[in-house]
Amino acid sequence: MGQSIGSGTIIDEDGTILTCAHVVVDLQGIHRASMGKINSKTPLPTAKLGSSSKLRPGDWVLAVGCPLSLQNTVTAGIVRFLFSNLFVLYGISCVDRKSSDLGLGGMRREYLQTDCAINVGNSGGPLVNIDGEIVGVNNMKVLAAAGLGFAVPVDSVAKIIEHFNKKGYVSILKKEIPSFPNVQRGVLVPMVTPGSPADRAGFRPGDVVIKFDGRPVGSIKEIIEMMGDRVGKPLKVVVQRANDNVVVLTVTP
Repeated sequence: MGQSIGSGTIIDEDGTILTCAHVVVDLQGIHRASMGKINSKTPLPTAKLGSSSKLRPGDWVLAVGCPLSLQNTVTAGIVRFLFSNLFVLYGISCVDRKSSDLGLGGMRREYLQTDCAINVGNSGGPLVNIDGEIVGVNNMKVLAAAGLGFAVPVDSVAKIIEHFNKKGYVSILKKEIPSFPNVQRGVLVPMVTPGSPADRAGFRPGDVVIKFDGRPVGSIKEIIEMMGDRVGKPLKVVVQRANDNVVVLTVTP
């Protein structure tokens, strides 16, 4: 898999670090994410969480991180947009942008748009206001455009942190979406690419794959291993949808 670079922020003296999933998780599954631990004899310095709901277009923000392995890098910008499915980091200039404006499908998500310089290695690093409070977590950039980045708003992140501190894991989908299927294990389909094999098979955003080729699944790795070299061969997939509606689909990789 190779090594990835990313950034993070210590948000608790016990060493809890806030970062992006793709910085610590790969196709091997989520288990590697829980293996790292900071051991310190003294309390660690921590960053303070702010409020992304108070941001307005034109507000100044700073992106802090390790772009291209250059540690302790800070870039400045303003918030331009607040997307319902994506935050663009660049200084705030507009709010309530729809995720469909960015061509993003799948479940509803919110993002900040700014013009802070974001590069590989910035992911997981904090977007902070002029008071040094975290208002977002840098998440992605637009490769074909300069100064067009996105961050997850801290208000959404705070809900995840609350669940993690209470339970040791995050379970917010059912709370946010009452109709979300009651499943203990499976693979969530956040979006479906138009014209893809999944689209042709009838998959929908929000589906949870519970069985693939007749066997229960709980990770992308398991599905990839089951597919193997069976390209062009139809496979039966059991998905559970809103209100616990179970559907059997036939997909041809």
